[in-house]
Amino acid sequence: MELTWYGRTCVRMRSKDAVVVADAYQSVVGPTGRGITGDIVTYSHPDDSPHPKARGRLSRDGSTLLPSSLEEAFCLDGPGEYEIKDVLITGVRTFRDEAKGGERGRNIAFLVELDGVRVIHLGEIGHLLTEDKLTDIGPVDVACIPVGGSLPAMKAAELVAQLDAKVVFPMPVCDDAESTEALAKFLHEMGVSTPPALQSKLTLMPSSLPAEVTTVLLEQRGKI
Repeated sequence: MELTWYGRTCVRMRSKDAVVVADAYQSVVGPTGRGITGDIVTYSHPDDSPHPKARGRLSRDGSTLLPSSLEEAFCLDGPGEYEIKDVLITGVRTFRDEAKGGERGRNIAFLVELDGVRVIHLGEIGHLLTEDKLTDIGPVDVACIPVGGSLPAMKAAELVAQLDAKVVFPMPVCDDAESTEALAKFLHEMGVSTPPALQSKLTLMPSSLPAEVTTVLLEQRGKI
């Protein structure tokens, strides 16, 4: 499983079976999509309109276009369990604040299983998880978690502990100066004294998962 970051909460996850793109919003990847292609596209929240190329939605009866680009990708933006191109995906209803969406709206956390690695993409979640939600999500290997949004650094670290993930990728979701400060606070809460070196991508298999919680920082694939 290979994971790359395009900015904010937009990541691409590639496996031998399929490519999953999370949160390919136009404000992040631009009007042309920056050349991103994927078989499956997930959207965690509706505030920023989905990229205009991602039109092919998975209907209730499971019929959709054959995926070959964002224009024809399976598009998921709601809770539920899905199996597409041998990829298992679970969407779990969450919120972007601690007021059950009353301030910033709803959010979908997507658990994606690729090459035996279970990745939770938390979108712009703004709260800790209940036991019921943790049960819905199940075991997690990699957690993509927002920093600098409505989730304070201390609670973000608590959320990581709740999920018991082995690899943590913090996704800065605010402006550069604020993101730097938010990321520093998060690393402090995670007990990381020296920021890890930036990586161009994260490549993992079940056999290469670390024994202890490891925080990774990724280079942004491109800037608008």
